[in-house]
Amino acid sequence: MTKATTELKDTKPKKEDILITETEISKADSTKKATKTEKATPTAKAGKRSSKSVKEEADKTTKELRKATPATDDTPAKVTPVIRARTTLERRSKAYRAVAGQIDKEKLYPLAEALDLVIKTNPVKFDATVELHVNLGVDPRHADQNIRQTVVLPSGTGKTIKVAVFADSDDIEKAKKAGADIAGGDEFLQQLDKGIIDFDILISTPSMMAKLGKYARILGPKGLMPNPKSGTVTPNVSKAVTEAKTGKIEYRVDTTGIVHIGVGKTSFGVEKLTVNTQAILDSIKASKPASVKGIYFKSAFLTSSMGPSVKLEITV
Repeated sequence: MTKATTELKDTKPKKEDILITETEISKADSTKKATKTEKATPTAKAGKRSSKSVKEEADKTTKELRKATPATDDTPAKVTPVIRARTTLERRSKAYRAVAGQIDKEKLYPLAEALDLVIKTNPVKFDATVELHVNLGVDPRHADQNIRQTVVLPSGTGKTIKVAVFADSDDIEKAKKAGADIAGGDEFLQQLDKGIIDFDILISTPSMMAKLGKYARILGPKGLMPNPKSGTVTPNVSKAVTEAKTGKIEYRVDTTGIVHIGVGKTSFGVEKLTVNTQAILDSIKASKPASVKGIYFKSAFLTSSMGPSVKLEITV
């Protein structure tokens, strides 16, 4: 063979090269077709024909097709973990849960037994207040059913009450003898002008109430404004001071018809707490409005400041 014949044989295309060339040609054709399609459906800058809207529509169609396609047995089902909400008791402290088990929530306890349980289940170390909560069948939106009364606790409240008296010169001396901590006339108003309020109860005579009118915005929100219904507006200031010092308290129903009131301290013992609680219950019974025809006492509970509640049995 000559040299020229050998060169012609080497330049002859191989089968693999032909196949690669055909593949590249087909790719080029498909690219041209896609370009023609894009040119056939031009997109707008905004609106339904914008590229963003077209893409969102395609994604939506794909999502709907995926939902319509039934899942096969091989597809693992999604398991959503069920998180159980903790009960009210489980959210309490360890000390609370330890003493709460001593109380039967379905049982109605007599007064003495209920108070004994309240003292035993007090979970705190300080001298807690024993509270009485009574749900009454009244509607406070009616004026005659908006119960507001005062009661003198025979065993006292367990608190040191600081009493102030605003009266004229004759009654000031009587108030001081009865045990008033603060007693004065116009000089007392000067303290109010300065914002000095260092008393728990304010007692006034009816003749001096006109001068206290401009201080209602200061005293009213604090519950210190004298009121005839609470017995803090009276001509007999010495009696009012004595009652306030010995344990006279005021109670009233809230917007839901419930009375919340403290009956003493856990250090009082069952006997003293029983006397105080019974005095409050008797006062609430005597205050029953004539317009209430159904059940008056719906329920009553005794509890310490941070302890569990005990359902009380009330005999009407």
